[in-house]
Amino acid sequence: MIELVLGGARSGKSRHAAQRAAAGALPVTLVATGEALDEEMRTRIARHRAERDPRWKTIEAPLDLPRQLIVQARPGNCVIVDCLTLWLSNRLLAAPGDAGDAAGEAAAAELIAALKHCGGHVILVSNEVGLGLVPETPLGRAFRDAQGRLNQAVAAMAQRVVFVAAGLPLVMKG
Repeated sequence: MIELVLGGARSGKSRHAAQRAAAGALPVTLVATGEALDEEMRTRIARHRAERDPRWKTIEAPLDLPRQLIVQARPGNCVIVDCLTLWLSNRLLAAPGDAGDAAGEAAAAELIAALKHCGGHVILVSNEVGLGLVPETPLGRAFRDAQGRLNQAVAAMAQRVVFVAAGLPLVMKG
């Protein structure tokens, strides 16, 4: 089963995904896509680690998410990806200068292809970035557009889609 958990920043998406995984009887692997490149991010990652069930296996995959999904998301396992937003941002930032749209499309295609080969329960956390202001920069706009397209593609193939706001889940599909 593929499940997408969407929401804004600090909406409770990660907590909801963790609760969904903990409610099942499957062993859990968390695939983390964030990188501790500054003090604020180190603090954020430390907080997530402290809140995580210590029995869970953690894999860090800031760029290589599709391969990790194929390896980790086997029948009889639950995989949480936290989060697609940071992964896509990492992929766009790693792309050559003006390759934003093409890099976003390539990343989305790789992820969708990998998800088609996944077994078990996959819970993908992603930010809904289309509800705010239009970004000032071309890269910001390319990212927002790529994230919106990625969320749509994942939602289309997911069996369950949940939107979380203020810690409250709203089931949109499934």
